[in-house]
Amino acid sequence: MSTRPHRIASPLHAPAGASADKDGIVVGAGPVVVDAYIDFMCPFCKMFEQASGPTLDRLVGEGAISLVYHPMGFLDGLSTSRYSSRASASSGCASDDGRFMEYTYALFANQPPEGGPGLTDDELAEIGAMAGLTEPAFGACVRHGTYLDWTAHVTDTAIERGVSGTPTVLVEGTAVPANPQTIVAAVAAAVR
Repeated sequence: MSTRPHRIASPLHAPAGASADKDGIVVGAGPVVVDAYIDFMCPFCKMFEQASGPTLDRLVGEGAISLVYHPMGFLDGLSTSRYSSRASASSGCASDDGRFMEYTYALFANQPPEGGPGLTDDELAEIGAMAGLTEPAFGACVRHGTYLDWTAHVTDTAIERGVSGTPTVLVEGTAVPANPQTIVAAVAAAVR
């Protein structure tokens, strides 16, 4: 008989708006689920957001889709400061204040180059002001790395599901090319 105490895993602290599996942030409440796996350091994700963001926003606004963003720490190795994970964690802080999408747009608009340090926590907090996040609690959440464990969960879960690159888009669980035309077609097919 072992006398070692059993360690009980603490429940994962996820941001407001997290999906049931706590592996993403849900935007909208439509019947068709669209999953977008992104990394805030990924230049292709920035291009995806610029090209597909308005279409996704429209589909959410029309009540056609539930959009689940999975902000990953996939490219941590391409910065000297784990920027991908820190940016993802800060997006969780923005979600707590109901401004996940606004902050997502601001992060991509201020995306640092791969291979460098990325933005500092202070800079991530300052970008929040551009997205309407002016309360001191947001900056504290970013600087304390409140959602770094959540980011690790999002990233690990995505990898377990076979996501091997960003951006990856799924419509009702089926991978589709990450462009507005194929996303719209897949959503239309899913509602038939």
